[in-house]
Amino acid sequence: MENLKSSLFDQTKLYGGRALNNRLVVAPLTRKSATAEGVPTPEMAQYYAAFAEGGFGMIISEGTYTDELFSQSDLNQPGITNEAQMLGWKNVTEKVHCYDTIFINQLMHAGALGQLREENIAPSAVQPVGERSTELGGSTGPYPLPQAMDYSDFKAVKNGYVRAATLSREAGFDGIEIHAANGYLFDQFVTEHTNIRTDDYGGNVRNRLRFLMEVYQAIRDALPADFIIGIRLSESKVNDLKYRWPGGSKTATEIFEVLSEIQPHYFHIASEGGSWKRESLYADGLSSTGIAKKLTQIPIIANGGLHDIELAESLIASDQADLISIGRAAIANPDWPNRIGKGQDTIPFFKDLIKPSLTLKHTERVLNQYMQQTAPGLSA
Repeated sequence: MENLKSSLFDQTKLYGGRALNNRLVVAPLTRKSATAEGVPTPEMAQYYAAFAEGGFGMIISEGTYTDELFSQSDLNQPGITNEAQMLGWKNVTEKVHCYDTIFINQLMHAGALGQLREENIAPSAVQPVGERSTELGGSTGPYPLPQAMDYSDFKAVKNGYVRAATLSREAGFDGIEIHAANGYLFDQFVTEHTNIRTDDYGGNVRNRLRFLMEVYQAIRDALPADFIIGIRLSESKVNDLKYRWPGGSKTATEIFEVLSEIQPHYFHIASEGGSWKRESLYADGLSSTGIAKKLTQIPIIANGGLHDIELAESLIASDQADLISIGRAAIANPDWPNRIGKGQDTIPFFKDLIKPSLTLKHTERVLNQYMQQTAPGLSA
C-alpha cells in the first residue's frame, strides 16, 4: 500500500518553540488502572509506550489527581501527590521516552463530580446534573450536594496543582495540561449555572476564568519556561453531554478574548460527546477552535471524531487547528499514525472496548477476542 501524504504528518511546534514530529496527539483517556493508592502500574507503562511506538507526536495522560483532599474523581485513578505516585509515573515516562514523543500529564480536580465521597467542593453549592458513573461496585445515584469553596479551599487547590506540576516534571513529563473541561472543577467555574458566586470568582466571564488563570500563573511561576503548560476546555460535560455555551460563538469569543491574556503552550478544545462538528461548530459557521486560534494565536488542539482524516486535514488547512487529538480510534489502534501513514487498515472502535469497564485489562481482553473472531489477519 502507498504511504499517506498528509498535513497530519507535518512537523509542527508548540508555543515557545517545542517541536513535535507530527500533528497527532493521544487525547486524555480515563482508564482506572492504577493501584488503589493511585500509583501507576507497569501495565500503564506498556499502554502509554505503545502510543509512542505507534507514531503519535504527543501523548496526554489520563486525568491525574492533584491533592489528597477533594481532587480525586475515581477509584484506581492515578495521582501525582506523593513520591510513590511520582516514581510510578517515572517508570511510565522512561518507557515513553524510548521514542521521540512529547508526554504531557493532565492534571485534574473533580470538584463537584467526585465519585468517591459524600463531601465534595465546588465553586457553589449547586447539585450537579446526572448521576455517578463508576466501575462495577462503585458509588451510584445522584452526585452529592457540594460545599461552596472558601478561600482556604482556593489556596489548597492552587498549592495542589503547583506541587503536582512540580512532581510531574520530576517524574520526567515534558509538561502538564490543566483540565478545565468536561464538567470538572475549573469548568464548574466557567459554567454559569454551576457558579453562582457573587465575589471576584463569579459573575462575568473574566471572573469565572479568574481562578483558572491564577492557577496557570502559579504553575508558570514555579517551573522553568520550557516546561510545557497546556489548558483543556470544552462545552459538553461528562454528566451533561448536551450542554453548550449559551451564547455560542459570542460566548466563545468572550472566553478566548480573556484567555488571550495568558500564553500557555497550547489550548486543547475537547468534544466530550465525540464530534467536532456537533460540539465545536456554530450555526453562524464559526467554530470554537477557529475562534480560539484567531484570538489567542496559540497552537490549538482540536478533538472529536477526527480520525476522519479529511475533516482533520480541513481544520488544519482552514487555520482552525494546529494539532489533532485522537481518542477512541487510539484505544483500538495505539499505532494509528503508523497504520494510516502506511495506508494500512485500522481496527474500528466499538463500545464494548470500554464498557462495562474502562480498565486496560478489559480493553485488552475484548480486543484480543475481536482479533481472534473477526479479523485474524489484522494484527492488534
